[in-house]
Amino acid sequence: MAYDLEEQEQIATLKAWWDKYGNLTSWVLIAGLAAYSGFVGWNKYQGNQAAQASALYDEVQAAVEAKDNAKVLRAAGDMESKFGGTAYAAMSALTAAKSSFEANDLKSAKAQLQWAVEHGGDEFKAVAKVRLAGLLLDEKAYDEALKVLAGEVAPQFAGSVADRKGDVLAAQNKLTEARAAYQAALEATDKKNPGRQLIQLKLEAIGGSVPAAKDAA
Repeated sequence: MAYDLEEQEQIATLKAWWDKYGNLTSWVLIAGLAAYSGFVGWNKYQGNQAAQASALYDEVQAAVEAKDNAKVLRAAGDMESKFGGTAYAAMSALTAAKSSFEANDLKSAKAQLQWAVEHGGDEFKAVAKVRLAGLLLDEKAYDEALKVLAGEVAPQFAGSVADRKGDVLAAQNKLTEARAAYQAALEATDKKNPGRQLIQLKLEAIGGSVPAAKDAA
């Protein structure tokens, strides 16, 4: 069927547009399809990574139950090298640190905690900081412990970090600074938290006083 004049003009206009922009449009379309395919592929990859990391974490847990610290460390090392970007890696590091501590392998315990400090998410990083500083406190490596505790942490862990800082400062006999740290720990710790009473006892033991509770407005 022959095209009428208006249709021919539309086709001519479209052809001219395509001659000028068609190649670019094709590439934009291809890029868009590639981006979508990449998005789908990335989600699938992430899902596979999570599934494999979960299975490996089960191996870590099984080794812990068997009290096989060498196997725990091997599995945790595999987790950190293959799935270091997942939460399972940080959980494995904390689990391996506890296993190593119980096996009296303090070097490995500290190494696992340091990994969690450097690579874990906020919640794992804060827990690792407190535990690593505790091990360093036991070794009387006070300055190193304070260095570990330095820096920002998620607000919900500020009380625990300040409490541990108070422990280190008290051990150094820096009582004024220790009292300030314990005070900060109390301020950051929920009144319903059972650990709050221990912080109060430590504060009072070094000559500090627990602030009186403020009356509700």
